[in-house]
Amino acid sequence: MIRISTDSTSDLDYLYKEKNIAIMPICVVLDGNMYSDGVDIFPQDIYAHVEKTGHLPKTAARNTFDYKEFFTELTKDGDTIIHLAFSSGLSTCCNCAIEAAKEVGNVYVVDTKSLSSGCGLLVMKACDLLEQGKTAEEIVAELNECVDKVQASFIVATMEYLYKGGRCSKLSSIFATALRIMPSLYLKDGKIAVGKKYMGNILKNADKYVLDTLKKHNKYDKRRVFITYTEGTDERIVQKVEDVLKANSNFDEVLRTHAGATVTCHCGKGTIGILYIDEELPSSEE
Repeated sequence: MIRISTDSTSDLDYLYKEKNIAIMPICVVLDGNMYSDGVDIFPQDIYAHVEKTGHLPKTAARNTFDYKEFFTELTKDGDTIIHLAFSSGLSTCCNCAIEAAKEVGNVYVVDTKSLSSGCGLLVMKACDLLEQGKTAEEIVAELNECVDKVQASFIVATMEYLYKGGRCSKLSSIFATALRIMPSLYLKDGKIAVGKKYMGNILKNADKYVLDTLKKHNKYDKRRVFITYTEGTDERIVQKVEDVLKANSNFDEVLRTHAGATVTCHCGKGTIGILYIDEELPSSEE
């Protein structure tokens, strides 16, 4: 039997259980203690820590030994594993998983070059292909062809977490806050880059972000789109994104999921994105 697994950064919420997807929790370091994303630490814990201390917790990759234990357990009954890994451009998770797979055997590792439900899109595609009766080799080949077609972007309500995480300067943060500038972030070559900037509050700009994204990435695979957002995001914003998305596209499925520890640590409360597979991604968001 073929089994699909992924890192907890895929942000698939209820779909993990529904699709029988095995999860490797990413580590979050808080006050010197190590926690497992989605097991014993959640976004609200991160918000509470930042509010109390003014400092962001750190995310930490699983090591080769952790992945070896994980894969050994999954393959003990003879199953073949296809593991969709968190971007190698953002973490050592993928490389550690590859090394562990070599030792365990019967494990394929795909570098998604993405995070959050950008990874999740490839996980769901793997599940689709599995249901179609594809072999492990066929599934992996199709996934690798799709990796660079994933459109993964978010709009960020505040620069606070980006500044605290070292992704922008204090001056940039102050300047952006004073002028009420909100950046969009996107994945390029497996790394986070800054895209178009919007002025005003996120409720005002949610529709612009959706329309800009659909215009730029308009050759989409209509199978599904994710609306992924951090805990605490105003429901009016989420609903507006969904309404504009449905009115201006024809996706078969529009799926909402909450962002886990990784996106929360980097972007903070009020972050929301739309993510889907596009056939022709441009080389730049600018």
